[in-house]
Amino acid sequence: MARVKLKFPDEKPLFSTIIPVRVGDLNYGNHVGNDSVLSLIHEARMQFMHHHGFTELNINGLGLIMADVMIAYKGESFYGDQLEIALYAEEITQFSFDLLYKITTFRNGNHLDIAHAKTGMVCFDYSNRKIADIPGVLRQIFQ
Repeated sequence: MARVKLKFPDEKPLFSTIIPVRVGDLNYGNHVGNDSVLSLIHEARMQFMHHHGFTELNINGLGLIMADVMIAYKGESFYGDQLEIALYAEEITQFSFDLLYKITTFRNGNHLDIAHAKTGMVCFDYSNRKIADIPGVLRQIFQ
């Protein structure tokens, strides 16, 4: 079976945050479930936006829509883990960009990869219900 793979840029991440694993993130296997990984990257993206004074619905009057998502699981994560989520941007076009998420934890003296993810984000003008150019202020953050 061919596995999806992400290659992260060599440069420093745009943003990094620590999110603790909550009991509600666990599934019947007693590790973080796939649905929770999607929720965790959403939280990291919201923190990134908030850090720059934006929300997903208001970046200088425009919003974002997630067009696609890809998650590659690298290891298990458990209750009590402190997940570091580093964000990178690439494939920046007139209307869209990809955000890459590298999720790791430090456990028992080891730095462990938990998951790699990508979301394809499209800028959207909700008042006119159509895609829009990436705002210049966001484009500057990506440089």
